[in-house]
Amino acid sequence: MEEVCLNSEPVFDMVDEYEGEGDCSAVEHDDETGSKHSKKEPPLPTIGLEFDSFDEAYDYYNIYAKEQGFGIRVSNSWFRTKKKERYRAKLSCSSAGFKKKSEANNPRPETRTGCPAMVVIRLVDSKRWRIVEVELEHNHQVSPQIKRFYKSHKKMILAARKARPPAEPVTEIHTIKLYRTAAMDAVSNGFSNVSEREGIHQPDHSKHLELKEGDAYAVYNFFCRMKLTNPNFFYLMDFDDDSWLKNVFWADARSRAVYGYFSDTVAIDTTCLTSKYELPLISFVGVNHHGQSVLLGCGFLGHKSVEYFVWIFRAWLKCMLGHQPQVIVTDQCKPLQIAVSEVFPKARHCFCLWYIMQRVPEKLGGLRGFEEIKRQLNKAVYNSLKIIEFETSWTEMIKKHGLGDNKWLQTLYEERKQWVPVYLKDTFFSGMIPIRENESLNAFFDGYVHKHTSFKEFVDKYDLALYRKHLKEATADVQSKNSSFELKTRCNFEVQLSKAYTKEIFDKFQSEVEGMYSCFNTRQVTANGPIVTYIVKERVEIEGNEKEACFERS
Repeated sequence: MEEVCLNSEPVFDMVDEYEGEGDCSAVEHDDETGSKHSKKEPPLPTIGLEFDSFDEAYDYYNIYAKEQGFGIRVSNSWFRTKKKERYRAKLSCSSAGFKKKSEANNPRPETRTGCPAMVVIRLVDSKRWRIVEVELEHNHQVSPQIKRFYKSHKKMILAARKARPPAEPVTEIHTIKLYRTAAMDAVSNGFSNVSEREGIHQPDHSKHLELKEGDAYAVYNFFCRMKLTNPNFFYLMDFDDDSWLKNVFWADARSRAVYGYFSDTVAIDTTCLTSKYELPLISFVGVNHHGQSVLLGCGFLGHKSVEYFVWIFRAWLKCMLGHQPQVIVTDQCKPLQIAVSEVFPKARHCFCLWYIMQRVPEKLGGLRGFEEIKRQLNKAVYNSLKIIEFETSWTEMIKKHGLGDNKWLQTLYEERKQWVPVYLKDTFFSGMIPIRENESLNAFFDGYVHKHTSFKEFVDKYDLALYRKHLKEATADVQSKNSSFELKTRCNFEVQLSKAYTKEIFDKFQSEVEGMYSCFNTRQVTANGPIVTYIVKERVEIEGNEKEACFERS
């Protein structure tokens, strides 16, 4: 077996790979020492500051805005009638003014705030442009973290790229050997001109990645491009003795950095494998501070077996410097179970409830009284507040419908502590998996991968998928910072956590606070040193009826 690996040391810093591209402000990196030197910052906009041209004045204010974290636009211009020559202009914050009211059925929400921040520039002596009015204060929060998303900044980056001199020819090339001979290339594409009589060994193609025409070249180019534009990019390739590609794993710089923050719970998404997609994609996914999914690495798996799962798990663990997660969530699959126990022996391994319940029609749909069986199964899984309730409901379902010999249900019951919510109350899932009947689950690459997606098509869409996810996170950051929380109790901890949590997480916390109002009759049961156990009674509503439930809390 041959492995190809580049760059195994991650830098745990929230560096956005999109920020440095085409950006000529901020920080310079020394090629030899790797040290950073700050450039001289431009002066603040002040009355009397002059420029050689209107474009120079616009670029100056745009750079200043980018550093502060807001966009700009030309809100007013004055022209001389005869010559059509601009002699005065007002450059405003992009949030200045308000949009006209739309008569559409679903108008876009208002994003402007009537911000007063602006500069007014005027042509003097028919040669130079001078700042004659300045307002620096905004009536909204500015955020440098999302400066790359404003239109004015994008225009500046595109202009810088056009003005950039042609790149020097690349003299050093990293070569990755995917296939050793032309004969093997032919076999990989589904045909061969070499017969067995000539002594050529015919390998088992079911345990290799089935690369079609153009796929190998696309994957190779993808890795080369990522390595050049993303120095902390990590990838590992697994070959057999005949140089056939078996498995591939990679993680970009951002994935490696965010794992340092969101490594408590990791879901291993094998949807493409279980649904038998042409693309054997496997993804490692976490949850960020907004409850959104974040990519922690992904790869292509040549065969759904313990050996192959173990390889890709170890590749991911190597990429993350051996830092194991506390909880791992997977589909219910025996090879996955064995591989997880071997590579992550200290992690709590759980099955995704949503995946299991999605298989109910497939596994039980042919049985007599299926609808009643499904209703009782849902009641046992979703509505059981105590373990004894689940055990009783499950036993009644099995006896009533004569399901004692059903192998699938037997397996589910034997492994109930890994997927039934009532057994997992002590496990922290970061809100990753649905545990209620009406909740659903979306894969990280949902909308970018379909049944017949090819390797080439996927690597072409990879950057777009991640960019949109990053944009969604940045937007949530700004919305959360600008949101005001409506407190529902007078508890000090609610005030404290409203300042610590993001909007999405605080909303979930508040729903728990509301639930406290239904709790009553708290009674201490035991005290073991610093651990004190209480029984708390709560009124809950199940199927329209109020019911008392008891919980033990330590």
